[in-house]
Amino acid sequence: MRLPLRLESLGVRAALALPDRAQRALAGRPVVHDGQTLSVETQLMLRLRALVRMPEAERLPVPQGRVEIDRQTVIVGGRQPVGSARDLAVAGVPARLYTPTGATSAPGPLLVYLHGGAFVFGGLDSHDATCRVLTQEAGVRVLAVDYRLAPEHRFPAAYDDAVAAYRWVVEHAAEVGADPARLAVGGDSAGGNLAAGVAAVAAREGLPLALQLLIYPATDSTRDARTYPSIAAFGEGFYLTHRFLELGFESYLPDPAAAADPRTSPLLDDVPEGLAPAYVATAGFDPLRDEGEAHARRLSDAGVPVELRRFEDQIHGFVHLVGVGRRARAAVDEIAAALRKGLGAPAA
Repeated sequence: MRLPLRLESLGVRAALALPDRAQRALAGRPVVHDGQTLSVETQLMLRLRALVRMPEAERLPVPQGRVEIDRQTVIVGGRQPVGSARDLAVAGVPARLYTPTGATSAPGPLLVYLHGGAFVFGGLDSHDATCRVLTQEAGVRVLAVDYRLAPEHRFPAAYDDAVAAYRWVVEHAAEVGADPARLAVGGDSAGGNLAAGVAAVAAREGLPLALQLLIYPATDSTRDARTYPSIAAFGEGFYLTHRFLELGFESYLPDPAAAADPRTSPLLDDVPEGLAPAYVATAGFDPLRDEGEAHARRLSDAGVPVELRRFEDQIHGFVHLVGVGRRARAAVDEIAAALRKGLGAPAA
């Protein structure tokens, strides 16, 4: 029998608020790989997930898995303050506009945010807490876009929605309080994949874009484990599993040949002239770590300004953990600071 959501949330919050020594006693011996030590908070959270047999979304029917993803992110995200949040439609898909506390009506910086979830899961609610924190800590408006999901809508539906949403923002900047000269596009995991694709389109079409914010992005759908050792090293036991990745691949890309399409593998795309600067965040214990970092290096080699930041003690999905513990929240706050700097937002 599942505990009520509020009790689950309180339990996780209490466990991850314990002193490090107490957490270590509960979590067990440190997990070390590649000279990195997994955060004790994260290790304890993973152990608690196993003890209570928290359902894995990828092992459930897709509709139930989506509900479970939303439930789990609420548990670890908590209720985060924000100036305001309102739902709207953008280029035919649902969206949510977050405005930081104290924002004026004058046009300002705005981040178009694309959620993760292997193109199958996630939405406005799964990433609500994350977007609220980015909004408040960076002092910028955030427009979260709820693109179409697979398997109901296969490739290139998500890509097309992401590009259409960004074009809409450029054309309707005043409606969302955005300064066209201070626009960013970003996302995590599959959303980072889409954000990289949008950035390439913006460069080719001459659309304004000041920053691409890529958080543990999926960049190469061909995903050869020989090329990216992190896939084999962290594909089990660190939240993001091989099964989850395979479900996303099979659902979104029914034709294996599409894996090499630059619209789903931005790492394989040409680097266009005028591509926006990139901030790329990866997690040390993440199957997608190596392909994200390979993408950052490729952009840098092509002359694109890139800041690459590996959060060595974190796992895939750490951007959700803004309501529990300390380490993941500190990482998200650091990402927000990079967003603030990249868009020239006023200091807090």
